[in-house]
Amino acid sequence: MSANLSASFYLLSGILFILALRGLSSPETSRRGNYFGIAGMIIAILVTFLSVGGFNLNLVYVLIFLLIGGTIGALIAFRIPMTAMPELVAGFHSLVGLAAVFVAISAFLKPEAFNLGNIGEIKIASLIEMSLGASIGAITFTGSIIAFLKLRGIMSGAPIIFAKQHYINLILGIAIIVLIFYLCRHQSDSLFWTIIGLSFLIGVLLIIPIGGADMPVVISMLNSYSGWAAAGIGFTLENTALIITGALVGSSGAILSYIMCKGMNRSFFNVILGGWGAADQNSNKSSKEQKPVKSGNADDAAFLMKNASSVIIVPGYGMAVAQAQHALREMVDTLKKNNIKVTYAIHPVAGRMPGHMNVLLAEANVPYDEVFELEEINSDFANADVAFVIGANDVTNPVAKTDPQSPIYGMPVLDVEKSKSVLFVKRSLSPGYAGIDNDLFYRDNTLMLFADAKKMVEEITKAFD
Repeated sequence: MSANLSASFYLLSGILFILALRGLSSPETSRRGNYFGIAGMIIAILVTFLSVGGFNLNLVYVLIFLLIGGTIGALIAFRIPMTAMPELVAGFHSLVGLAAVFVAISAFLKPEAFNLGNIGEIKIASLIEMSLGASIGAITFTGSIIAFLKLRGIMSGAPIIFAKQHYINLILGIAIIVLIFYLCRHQSDSLFWTIIGLSFLIGVLLIIPIGGADMPVVISMLNSYSGWAAAGIGFTLENTALIITGALVGSSGAILSYIMCKGMNRSFFNVILGGWGAADQNSNKSSKEQKPVKSGNADDAAFLMKNASSVIIVPGYGMAVAQAQHALREMVDTLKKNNIKVTYAIHPVAGRMPGHMNVLLAEANVPYDEVFELEEINSDFANADVAFVIGANDVTNPVAKTDPQSPIYGMPVLDVEKSKSVLFVKRSLSPGYAGIDNDLFYRDNTLMLFADAKKMVEEITKAFD
């Protein structure tokens, strides 16, 4: 395939990736956006294979590993539950970063195979590109592994902090830049491997001080890192599709991280620099044993909602764990038959990754016009008869507005406590992912419904009859 024809097809795939991102910006068009993305990637892969020349043994090896990797990826995608999607995304980000590192290593050890020059005489521009791609890829790999371990519960979600931590990160970052400068002058193997080693280390140090409350931002931030790593390697390989795709992923991930930080009242630079200035999430745990709690059952909840004129549903990660979205939709249908107005309130960081709740509700065929974001619906809680909170915790915690010592202080939260009655479905009084107690549990207008979310919703629906 000629270079001009390849460039044209790469441009087409880039346009499809842009259309994919545009489609994914709304639940209504997300399915179409996914199709655009799939089509763009298929075109990019086919053009890449057709551009390498004749059929040879190396190409056979690539096809074999592509088949193995694609099969594993498809099996995981089919079997993974929505509750595990955040850690899956983190795991896949790590693989993107590691791939960038491997490509950079190959280019450094065999530069003539990539038309970059000879060993010890690699083009300076290519050396900078591969060094940056390898460094960002290494940071993405280890950072994503730590995020995966935290999201999976294998590693504590609490911040891991030690003395002078951020200054050490700063020194390591400066050291990497200096080593890249000297690598361009001397092209030493030891310098190259040191850059990769330090980058692996700084990836760990950047993520361990970030607590559970900021995990949604970490996911989108690592997504951005993986894109920039791919773009850097794309310049090294002179692959237009990789440059376009990496730049799109990197820039969209950075924009999403900024939006998430704004939604959580977090400093964007604090988070990307490893939680600089983050509060200790264990310093503000309340003594919940000394506070009175009102608890009820399905009959109590059904009575309150049957006599309401408006109900606002607030879904959270607990709903995802219990897979209660379909049962919730059935309960809402019953409420509508009784002429009760029902809407859904979605916090920007509900769940453990952006858009988590929107996808679950769409899976249950909840109409898009009934789902509202925080800024659109927060003022409606004061006029709502019932706020039905199902598995959401930190995003409904009033201390975010009242306690300056809280790690979530300043984060915009849903004003559910302003409703006449609050029904809170939760298994226990355990703290949320931020590791702090929820003051909403102990409000006079809150009725706790201690049960599995799906089971409780099904019992409430039966109680309506």
